[in-house]
Amino acid sequence: MSQATVAAPMPEDTAEHGSNPHHARRWLILVVIGLAQLMVVLDATIVNIALPSAQHSLGFTDGARQWVVTAYALAFGSLLLLGGRAADLFGRKRALIVGLAGFAIASAVGGAANGIEMLLIARAAQGVFGALLAPAALALLTTTFTDPKERGKAFGVFGAIGGGGAAVGLLLGGVLTEYLDWRWCMFVNIIFAIIALAGATVLLRHEDAPGERPKLDIPGAVSATAGLFALVYGFSNATSDDWSSASVWGFLAAGAALLVTFVVLQTRVAHPLLPMRVLLDRNRGGSYLAMFLLAIGMFSIFLFLTFYVQQNLSFTPIQSGLAFMPMVATLMIAAISATAVLLPRFGPKPLVTLGMLIAAGGMWWLSYIDTTSTYADGVLFPLMVAGVGIGLSMAPAMSVAVLGVDAHDAGVASATANTAQQIGGSIGTALLSTIAANAATSFIVGKESSQQLMAEAAVHSYTTAFAWAAGIFALGAVACGLLLRPGVPVIDSDAPAAVHM
Repeated sequence: MSQATVAAPMPEDTAEHGSNPHHARRWLILVVIGLAQLMVVLDATIVNIALPSAQHSLGFTDGARQWVVTAYALAFGSLLLLGGRAADLFGRKRALIVGLAGFAIASAVGGAANGIEMLLIARAAQGVFGALLAPAALALLTTTFTDPKERGKAFGVFGAIGGGGAAVGLLLGGVLTEYLDWRWCMFVNIIFAIIALAGATVLLRHEDAPGERPKLDIPGAVSATAGLFALVYGFSNATSDDWSSASVWGFLAAGAALLVTFVVLQTRVAHPLLPMRVLLDRNRGGSYLAMFLLAIGMFSIFLFLTFYVQQNLSFTPIQSGLAFMPMVATLMIAAISATAVLLPRFGPKPLVTLGMLIAAGGMWWLSYIDTTSTYADGVLFPLMVAGVGIGLSMAPAMSVAVLGVDAHDAGVASATANTAQQIGGSIGTALLSTIAANAATSFIVGKESSQQLMAEAAVHSYTTAFAWAAGIFALGAVACGLLLRPGVPVIDSDAPAAVHM
């Protein structure tokens, strides 16, 4: 699928809309897709706030606590590519409905858990069904919105949910834990899923069955799933084990070897799980890279800033969630403006580059907080700046990641975008946590221990992580600026706009 350089936005085509039965109810479908995406994104953070209460209720150890988060990330991250291709082969509506129903059931089991084993099984099951519904949701968005202006607005909303949903999860988790019970951080998914299920059943149509359904690439599925699992598992272990431990480098090496094997296999099989044509397009590859690096940097905001406002500013869980809302607001405004107004005029290259530079500036500014800073004078404004930058870069990257892809590759292209984010988040967890821990250790060497010193060391570890995140964003701006094509991409006539759904 070719991506041309400069071209005028594609005019609205009534014939095209006539071939797309989703067009008349596209905005209602956006609500359904948005709810599904929000549910998946929320679950990456909503449980974090509830963990202390869940630990007290179920009596599990500190070592088991991290696996409540990791179980979800492992299943979700390792199965995304398989889930995306399954949606392409067996139908995106089917994949979305099965994913929503399974996610709701897993959430019910997790909310009713009577021990850590039951909770971990439920979290892993959430990841499995999330890996099925997330690519289907993005692929359906791609095939439903065919007019460039409306597509920009839709992807702006979707990108805002993807970028701000994690912060909303922190707020919602705090509210539910404080006023109801930690179990409602799981039960709340049932409400989202039922609404989305009803909407999907009524509003979406099944795809026409293909004359000859391609076979699923089993060797590719096994190598990709095992490779991604090993990578996520290795980086997850790095938060508690040393990087020289076999549980870290061994799994990382195995993951890299399996993914190299996967790439080789994809060039030799008739029906690859991830066709190389999806990755080798410069705009699409640049978008995947942007989403990968943005996820690494964003992690430091949600993790370390949550520690700072709770431990140093003494914020309650609800106040901690509210502290992120200004960032969510600027992120949403920037995301919707970028895709609806700026992307059709300038293309992705300047937006992604400028957005990542702005985000780098916000993170660098945030690295100047200390033990005497307040939320108003130390956190608020750099957080809002970072939100502008992330929204300006993430939403266009997400839109271009699936723009112009062949109809039968829309699901796997969407899955690759989600995989880039998930693996980026896992790497960010391990890398920045290790950097922060080393910074805190170095800060207290040779100094007399005191409560003030420990507070200063903690803040120093956070600011070090913020500075590294700024550097990652800046590196991303350069790399994506070199990779992305200048100008506005052309949508070919055989792009997903013409898909019969």
